[in-house]
Amino acid sequence: MDEVTRDIQGEIPWCMLFADDVVLVDESRAGVNRKLELWRRTLELKGFRLSRTKTEYMMCDFSATRHEGGDVSLDGQVVAQKDTFRYLGSVLQKDGDIDEDVRHRISAGWLKWRQASGILCDKRVPQKLKGKFYRTSNSSGDVIRC
Repeated sequence: MDEVTRDIQGEIPWCMLFADDVVLVDESRAGVNRKLELWRRTLELKGFRLSRTKTEYMMCDFSATRHEGGDVSLDGQVVAQKDTFRYLGSVLQKDGDIDEDVRHRISAGWLKWRQASGILCDKRVPQKLKGKFYRTSNSSGDVIRC
């Protein structure tokens, strides 16, 4: 993806790529439409397709000025607008808050705890096996107590 789109990529944070995910940022809706159409044409010329069902956008209106109306569209099809946007494990919100990201991280932590506690807190599992499990599953430095 990086090589195919090298000529149309902008500077970070205006254009970010990770694997097959692309984030396009602009200060206006018209600018986003122009960038999206340029990416669509470029990718289709190289034999790729932008997914119309997976493409979505989020508008963050942090300025006091009024923005133009209208939709973001991809090849004439309106793109779904979202209030939250998940990218590389983080949840971004259109109002700039971090509530959804914190909620997501807490629930992910509890899910991991529920998965691990079944083994770590089971008295029938030998201590040596618990140690191996703990070392392999706890490489990120999380603290787990039983």
